[in-house]
Parts: sequence; structure tokens; C-alpha cells
Amino acid sequence: MAYQTIRQEYLQIPVVTRAYTTACVLTTAAVQLELITPFQLYFNPDLILRNYQVWRLITNFLFFGPVGFNFLFNMIFLYRYCRMLEEGSFRGRTADFVFMFLFGGLLMTIFGMFVNLVFLGQAFTIMLVYIWSRRNPNVRMNFFGLLNFQAPFLPWVLMGFSLLLGNSIIVDLLGIAVGHVYYFLEDVFPNQPGGGRWLRTPSILKMLFDTPEEDANYNPLPEERPGGFAWGEGQRLGG
Repeated sequence: MAYQTIRQEYLQIPVVTRAYTTACVLTTAAVQLELITPFQLYFNPDLILRNYQVWRLITNFLFFGPVGFNFLFNMIFLYRYCRMLEEGSFRGRTADFVFMFLFGGLLMTIFGMFVNLVFLGQAFTIMLVYIWSRRNPNVRMNFFGLLNFQAPFLPWVLMGFSLLLGNSIIVDLLGIAVGHVYYFLEDVFPNQPGGGRWLRTPSILKMLFDTPEEDANYNPLPEERPGGFAWGEGQRLGG
């Protein structure tokens, strides 16, 4: 019975969020069990181009370090904000969501070559948080019960938190920059005088991922609880 309940809850997670978070957890588990090492996963343009180790283009987004506070912190934020985007502004638009992943990953990989980062998963998480926060500007957040602010400030608060922990903020700045590029091209520029839509999801992605019918029994995660935990709880203004 417990297995069936867990399986049902797992299958109710939207497909892209489920696939990505599962891949991240399995990759970390494989490293912990010493089945693979981080040296086989990290982003290295020379090995990719000269030795054709193309898997590094993907695996560097899947490893968040050994199991510990930093890993759990990143996994919680990745799961929550990835799921809320997929169930919110990308509801019924799985192909567009996958295209956002591909666009963000490509841009981040290009930028990553110039900032000497070997793992880009945390920056990708910040990108997701940034896009969600800009699309939900009226949500008030609570961080660790200490700070109250509106959602668009969340990526900057997380960057400050990284700074307090002694981590490099280059990762956060990269995620914010890529998130802003996507947000501007997708949500801002098309609505400007003389603007237009530059980002168009390829037809092949729509054929592969978009389905005409939705599951009537599907229960989305409420966006009214954006942080999900004490460090990221929130509520909509006027709600």
C-alpha cells in the first residue's frame, strides 16, 4: 500500500520536473556509491570537442555535489520552482517548457566557457527561480522567517545567501542573466512597440511533447505556496 501511494505521488509530478529531478538524484546516488566520479561528469569543452565526450553537455547539469545541506537546498528549490513553472505558466505547454530548458542550457553552456564553471546545475536552478519570480511579481515571500519581500527579489536574496555561505556568486549571476534573457525575449520584447517573438518552439518538440487532452484527475501544486518551506513561503498580495 505504501509503495502504491509513493508511486502514485511520484507519477503525479509533471513529466519534465519528474525526469530532471530524478536524473539529478540518480546521478548523485551513483557518485555516492562510487559507480561514477565527478571527473566523468563535469563540463570540459576540450574533452567534448576533442574526445567527443558529448554526455558532459548534459551531466554537468545533473550533479550538485555530495549529499549534504547544499545538495538538499538545491534539490528542494529545483523541484519546487521547476514544478510550479510546469504547472503554472507552462501548464499544457510541455514542448515550450522543454524548449526553455534547451535554450537556457545552451546559453548557459556558452557563457560557462567564459566563466570557468564545471557544473551548471545550480545556475540552472537559479534561472528557473528567476523566471518564476518575474512571472509572479505579486507573491510575497518569507525567507527563513527573517526576511519578507516580493517574489522578484528572491534570486537576489538567494545570491546574498550564497555569499554568506562563502560560495561564489558567479553561479547565481549566470542563472539570473540567462533567466533574464529568456524572460525578456519571451515576455517583454514581444509586447514592446515594434517587438516580436524571437523564441519559437520547434514543431518537432510540439509533436513529441504536447498532447491535446489533460488528465482530469491531475492535482497541481498550488502556486500560493511558492517556497514550500520556512525559507521560501509566500502568499499573493490581496489574496
